[in-house]
Formats: sequence, structure tokens, C-alpha cells
Amino acid sequence: MKLRYLLAVLCACPVLAQAEIYKAVDADGHVTYSSTPIKGGKKIILEPLPTSVPPARPRSAASPEDFPRVDGATQRNRDDARRKILEDELATEQKLLADARQKLQLAEDTPEVYRGKDGKTYRAVARYEENVKAAQEEVSLHEKNVEALKTELSKLK
Repeated sequence: MKLRYLLAVLCACPVLAQAEIYKAVDADGHVTYSSTPIKGGKKIILEPLPTSVPPARPRSAASPEDFPRVDGATQRNRDDARRKILEDELATEQKLLADARQKLQLAEDTPEVYRGKDGKTYRAVARYEENVKAAQEEVSLHEKNVEALKTELSKLK
């Protein structure tokens, strides 16, 4: 029971929790802080920290009164223009994807060869794989672009 009273008194008295702080700077400019007096040190007096937090300003979901507003017809026109632009980009990207797939097919079907000094024909496997990989990356890029455009179109009202 006595321990509870002692604990309550210690919590109610924040002054007991504060310590004195001393600061010393040596010849090399090194700063040292301590809770005990230091030779050549000065006592630092700190302002107590605020114990209460100011209330946060409430945020309203509505726009400010002076915020420019757009009527429904103007917004529909903007949305229609955006849809048209996205559809045009999608059509272009799908054409580029078809071309990239044709290039990939051609790269896969056309082996790279070279003639050696002895007159024989050899396959250039590294060059072939490099061409196929570049074509695959181009196809992948256009597929991602098509998916992104379709996603954007699906988000429109």
C-alpha cells in the first residue's frame, strides 16, 4: 500500500525527474555533455517541454469556397477527350505490339550464321540469343503498355 502512495507522489511531481545538464568544449572543439559537473563546463538551463499537445485542425473533405469548380458538362467533355486520347494510344500501342511480335517471330526463325576462315558456315548462337532477347523485351514492354492503358480506360466513368 505504501509503495502505491510513493509511486503516485513520484508521478505527480515531474520536477523530481529533471536532471541538471552540463556542457564542456575541449581545445579540439569536442563537445561533452554530462549530468555531473565537468571541469570547465557550464550548466545548461533547459525550458520544460510542453505537456499538452495542441488540438489538430479538423480537415474538411469539402473543397474550399474559393476553389474553382467545373460544371458537369465541362467535366464530361474533359473525360470524353481523355477517353479518346487513351483509346488512340491503345490502338497505336496494339499495332506496335503486333509489329514487335512479328519481329520476335522473325528473330526466332532466322538463325544467325557466319562463314569461318575455312569457308564453312557456323551458327552465331550468342548473337542469335541476343536478338531474340531484345525482341522479347520489346514485346514485353508493349504488352505492359497495353495493360496499363486498358487499366486507365477501365477507371474512367
